[in-house]
Amino acid sequence: MTSGFQQAFTGKKTRRSGSSFIVRFALILSVLAAILIFMVVLTISSSNHLMSIDKTTVSNVPSNILPSYSTCSFESFDGQTNLSGWFFKTDNPVTTVIVVHSAGSNRLPFGVNMIDLIDELLDNHYNVFLFDQRNSGESEGDVCNYGYLEWQDVIGAIAQVRAISVTTDVVLYGIGTGCTSTMLAYDKLPESGLSEAELNDYPEDILKLGFDRSYVVGMIFDSPAKNSDDYIMSMVEQTEFLGGITKRFVPYAIRISAGESSSVNLVAEISRLQMPVCIIYGGHDTFIGANRITQIVEERNRLNSTLTVSRMIPGAGYLESFRLGKDDYISTVMHFMQSFFI
Repeated sequence: MTSGFQQAFTGKKTRRSGSSFIVRFALILSVLAAILIFMVVLTISSSNHLMSIDKTTVSNVPSNILPSYSTCSFESFDGQTNLSGWFFKTDNPVTTVIVVHSAGSNRLPFGVNMIDLIDELLDNHYNVFLFDQRNSGESEGDVCNYGYLEWQDVIGAIAQVRAISVTTDVVLYGIGTGCTSTMLAYDKLPESGLSEAELNDYPEDILKLGFDRSYVVGMIFDSPAKNSDDYIMSMVEQTEFLGGITKRFVPYAIRISAGESSSVNLVAEISRLQMPVCIIYGGHDTFIGANRITQIVEERNRLNSTLTVSRMIPGAGYLESFRLGKDDYISTVMHFMQSFFI
């Protein structure tokens, strides 16, 4: 009797323990599911917040200091977004410099003081094209995708310059997230000299542009990140709730919204460019990290030292190099242009 009673008791205890384990396991799953849902909602919320930044108006520049220019209205490569810009033309131009501003900025990324740089470029026979990317200045669009959609605006700008300028090539000048826009636009273009079979790998609307990568003969980068997602990650970490956790997920959400599946390894792309490249950055950049940009410069010099000009502006933070070291900044840009494009 005693043995039977013990067996029965043990069986009940085992069943109760099993039931308790199931309850605990279900509770843990519920908590994990709740955390996952919370993280998804927070990621979507942060992504929407970052993509919905307000347009910044173009600075009012006194007419007596602004060089002569033509107002341009043209379409982004997507064929749906109307963009606005200024074309500054000089006599006997060598090439045309297209400035690609950062997120949250506009065609005058350095404000009125940028006129000094424009004057220097014009005086040395370089045309200048300034334009507002989508959701910036006077251009259309209501979202900012930190370069992942804006590359289409750069393609549109190149096509516009090709139509109105007598120069046969361009130099792209990316600033902040404009480095992403610039590099993606270049990557979307076909290489020169491809066979007909190889060109079939490119979309028809790209081929209809009538130009390839050879139309871009040089690039200037102000504050390039090691990876295109780094700009978004830094922004999330500094401005969003629990950004230290969601910074890994928000860039992915923004990329997916733009139809881009992967980020751009900027350090690898910039280092390997077989063209003249200029890199300028602030020595006190804690947003992207001055030490990380230094690594890009070092890798670039290791692979293409004869085609590279770089300058670190001491004491300048992220996108502060022009403001805090204007003369040094302009001197670096002009040294680069006159070294390779004469």
